[in-house]
Amino acid sequence: MKFEPYPFEKLNLLLENIKPNTKYTPSILTIGEPQFDTPINIVKQLQNSCHLLNKYPKSSAKIDLKIAMTNFIKRRFDIQLDLNQIIATFGTREVLFNLPQFLLFDIEHSVMAYTNPYYKIYEGASVATKSSVIHIDLKEENNFKPQLLSDKQFQMCDIVILNFPNNPTGATIDEKQLSLWVQKALEFDFVLINDECYSEIYNNTKPPSILQACKLIKNLNFKNCLALNSISKRNSAPGLRSGFVCGDENIIKKYQTYRTYVGCAIPLPLQQASIVAWNDDTNAEKFRKIYAQNMALAHDILGVVIPEATFYIWLDVSDEIKFTQQLYEKKNIKVLPGSYLGQAKTKKQYVRIALVENNQNTKNILTQLKMFIDEFK
Repeated sequence: MKFEPYPFEKLNLLLENIKPNTKYTPSILTIGEPQFDTPINIVKQLQNSCHLLNKYPKSSAKIDLKIAMTNFIKRRFDIQLDLNQIIATFGTREVLFNLPQFLLFDIEHSVMAYTNPYYKIYEGASVATKSSVIHIDLKEENNFKPQLLSDKQFQMCDIVILNFPNNPTGATIDEKQLSLWVQKALEFDFVLINDECYSEIYNNTKPPSILQACKLIKNLNFKNCLALNSISKRNSAPGLRSGFVCGDENIIKKYQTYRTYVGCAIPLPLQQASIVAWNDDTNAEKFRKIYAQNMALAHDILGVVIPEATFYIWLDVSDEIKFTQQLYEKKNIKVLPGSYLGQAKTKKQYVRIALVENNQNTKNILTQLKMFIDEFK
């Protein structure tokens, strides 16, 4: 297998010979890692569960954890899942990489389609499965909403991965729009996955789940459809590695058997802490409001349109590489060139900016960024 260097590795190479201006405090806006302490209730549960380190975790996870996850889904999306419709996973990155390998193992000349720009793990999965790729280009002139593929393209697809709310554009789509993709998954018999890891980072309107789209068109067993989510962003706890995949029971059951061989079980202390996190809506709401305030600051200082969800600014710049290098050199601020995340075919160039600091730090960083942008133009 031959993989492209991961985006952050490429960024390190891009900036390795540049000396940053040490007059400014280093600001790393490249990665979607919340810069807030994990809530104390989660930390205490983790500390109180360390005695479980002498036990092997089961790949199927504790029933209590799966119940906490299904309770979250019920509270948030008003969907009641059976426990055999969900798998607790070691975050979602591993799922996005190994689930396509499981699904496509017996398929020759497999085809994957996914939104572009994209989370690089989608590309990694396509390499690992030797799949041909169809990009679902997200363009600014269409508000970064996905346009349905042609029926000919859908006929070719074995897996389609959507990512809404979208990283990096911040776009969302509503239940009706999602349901059109569900209908195509049923009509052309491909597996439709929605990566929903940013569902809890929104400004005004709660983004829907693909589960709700299934319900809308009476696909009550979620046939051919899967949703992924995690607490990394929601609860400022990426180190817990707690996520889930849920939906079509037929896929879930077979995938669970596969996972007994993969070895991606969540350690028991992390499972116990995860139960607290999935049940904790109070801190999740606190973090959501901080991110929304950061977006308001970006609107006021940079004049950007506030995205519907996520904590990213997808900033249109004239030269992404030059912008990234000079910003680091002059202001000691790191951002990620958009082309490192794929990118729809367009003359425009973007950088991704992750606003994951507290409001005061974000205001200071954005003020310096605004000064640089004015000079860069």
